[in-house]
Amino acid sequence: MVKPALSMKPTGWFQVAWSAEIEPGVVHRMKYFGQELVAWRRADGSLTVMDAFCEHLGAHLGYGGRVENDRIICPFHGWEWDKDGRNACIPYQEKPNRVRRIRTWPVAEKNESVYIWHDLNGAEPNFDVPDVFDVYDDGRGAGDYYLAYPEGILHFEKKELHPQYVMENGVDYAHFKFVHRAADVPRFTRQEFNGPVSYASFEMLFGGTKEKTVMTPNGAMVGGVDAINVGIGLGFAKFWGPDNMRTIVAVTPVDDETSDIRSTVWLDRLPGDENPHQPESLERRQRMANNQFLADLNIWEHQKYSDPPALATAEGKGFRAIRKWAMQFYPAGELGSATTPELQTAGTDAGPDVPENEAENARVPQA
Repeated sequence: MVKPALSMKPTGWFQVAWSAEIEPGVVHRMKYFGQELVAWRRADGSLTVMDAFCEHLGAHLGYGGRVENDRIICPFHGWEWDKDGRNACIPYQEKPNRVRRIRTWPVAEKNESVYIWHDLNGAEPNFDVPDVFDVYDDGRGAGDYYLAYPEGILHFEKKELHPQYVMENGVDYAHFKFVHRAADVPRFTRQEFNGPVSYASFEMLFGGTKEKTVMTPNGAMVGGVDAINVGIGLGFAKFWGPDNMRTIVAVTPVDDETSDIRSTVWLDRLPGDENPHQPESLERRQRMANNQFLADLNIWEHQKYSDPPALATAEGKGFRAIRKWAMQFYPAGELGSATTPELQTAGTDAGPDVPENEAENARVPQA
């Protein structure tokens, strides 16, 4: 990757695991934002994510550490730490060390996923992670879909890509024809912003071209995608028309060069099927959904951040708006040479207006 002029330490919520990967009583190791971390569950199932090193003499809690009741225990000298990172017991003296504390990270568990809040300056979260079902406010909930884990997930580690590549995909309507083989270039119908959340919608023709219009079981159908970016780390999508799946693509920086990327897909439930997991009959449908993500990933992992990009006339307004919106997630002094450029377009701007008002028909996460 040609290193972009964008910080790899943006502010916001980022996925670090699926909930099922962090089992009770097990210390789960991971590394994000250049920090070694551990995650563990207390007796009631609630989750803690904390820095990985014991404040006593620096042992890594993920290598030999264990969880007992509501504490994580260091493998080196048995020091015990609670959910807030405070020392609760030193086994060879009467009183714990009440001064030292292991840093803990704000955590959210939602939609079978684990998210942590990252802020380079240590500020607390100022918005919430929405629910991928509730945020669209269309009357459909989690019960209308199969569980995503484990059949509907993909995880690629340490890819040379930046979260903003994926976030900008939310306004790139033209790529649907060339990357995803849509029948024609979709119509960009909506772009709105509300604080840390951006909204974009597209309409397109599924299963048909001008020459051939019967390629789905029901012939050519109009459908679309409603995309929601939550910060620059989480991209939600609702598909409608011939398919009604929900997806989340999450990109989390590992270090200054690489990110982990995860795809989570919820397929809508077949009529009358009460099983929690998707049946074998939907394997092909799941594979097709995965292939769409993989087609995007093939672009993202070899992409160079173009600053400023050369754009077609109709693309200018959408890209300019979303890049301006994204700047709020980069701490002062961490932008490098990136600015809010005057994007170079051919001719005058076109495309949907960009109102500043609250988006309709969507529930906005609150702080």
